[in-house]
Amino acid sequence: MQTVELDTPYQILTPEGDLVGPIPDGLSDQQLVEWYRWMWQIRFFSNKTVALQRQGKATTWSPLVGQEATAIGMAAPLLPQDWIAGSYRDSGAYMVKGYPMSALFYYTRGYNAPPSIVGQDVKCLPYQIVIGTQMLHCVGLAMAAKIKGDDAVVVAGCGDGATSEGDVSEALNFAGVFKAPVVLVVVNNGWAISVPRSKQSAARNFALRGPGFGMPGRLVDGNDPLAVYAVIKDAADQARSGGGPTLVECLTYRLGAHTTADDPTRYRPQAEMDYWQPRDPAKRWGIFLKKRGLIDDVAEKEMIEGAEAFVNAQCDIAYNWPIPGPDGFFDHLYAELSPRLQRQRESFLQEYSAMTEGK
Repeated sequence: MQTVELDTPYQILTPEGDLVGPIPDGLSDQQLVEWYRWMWQIRFFSNKTVALQRQGKATTWSPLVGQEATAIGMAAPLLPQDWIAGSYRDSGAYMVKGYPMSALFYYTRGYNAPPSIVGQDVKCLPYQIVIGTQMLHCVGLAMAAKIKGDDAVVVAGCGDGATSEGDVSEALNFAGVFKAPVVLVVVNNGWAISVPRSKQSAARNFALRGPGFGMPGRLVDGNDPLAVYAVIKDAADQARSGGGPTLVECLTYRLGAHTTADDPTRYRPQAEMDYWQPRDPAKRWGIFLKKRGLIDDVAEKEMIEGAEAFVNAQCDIAYNWPIPGPDGFFDHLYAELSPRLQRQRESFLQEYSAMTEGK
C-alpha cells in the first residue's frame, strides 16, 4: 500500500531555500535566525571535538556535520518538562534542549559531567553509546510519566543501524501496547559505520514499521528544520493528549566520518557525497534566511564568528574544569553513601595511596 506519509518525505523548505509549505505556527523570525546560530554552534562543537581528539585530548568522537537540522527539529518543539535521550550523534539536540555545551565538552574528555557543570536539570539522559538501548529507556520514562499523570513527552533518537537491534523493536512494541507518550525518531543518515541503509531493512523505509507496532509512521526530510519541527511537534502534541506514540524517520546524511577512527572514503561512493553536499542543512537555511530578508552577508559573518567564539569559550570551561579523583566513581550515585559504601571508599583510597606512594 502506498501512502503519502510513508513514501514521500514531508518537506517545507527545498534545498534551494524555497518554501513549499507553511511555516509552523508560533515560530517568530527571531527564532528562525536563532536556529541558524544553533546550526553553526553544533557544527563548530563537532569540528572542535575532532581537532581535540587528533591532539590526544578527547576520546573517540562521532562527527555531527550534516545532521544539524534534525537535531534542532527534534528538540525545539519540546517543553521544559519533556525528556530527550539519543545516541552519541544526537548531542546537538541536547544543546537545543538546554544541556550546557561545556558539559558535553567535559564528557569528551572521558569523564561523566558532574552536576556542578551540568547545572539545572533539563531532562536529558546521558547520550547512549550502546546501540539502541536508549529507546527502551525512553519508553520506560514515557510509561512512568503516564502512570504518574505527568504532562511530559519523551523523544528518543537512534540511527538507522540501531533499528537492526532487538532493543529498538522491543521499545516500539512496548510503546504501542501501552500507548506511551513517546516520539521515537530514526535518524537515517544512510550508513551504520560502513553498512549502507539498504542492508539494514528490506522495507522501503523505516517509517513503515510504525503501523506494524500500532502507531503512526512519518517520513520527513531531515535536512529541513521546519519539516522536522512540524512533524515532531505534531507527534509530541498527540502523545501529550493521550494519543500514543509515533515513529518518525528523518532522512539526512552524515557528511563526515562515522567516528574519528573511520575512513569513509574506503566504502562511500563519491557520487553519493556529490548528491548530499548541496543539501547541507546549514547552506539551505542560510539561503532561506537571506531570501526572507532576515539576515545578510555581514550579519551572517558576525553570527558565524560569534558561534565559533562561543564554542571555544565553552570548550575552555570544560577543559579547565577539575577532573574527578580516583574515587570519583563513588560520587553522584546516591545522595548519601551507605555505611558499606563509605567503608569501601576508605578501603579503596588506602589501597590507591599505597600503590602510588613514592611515584
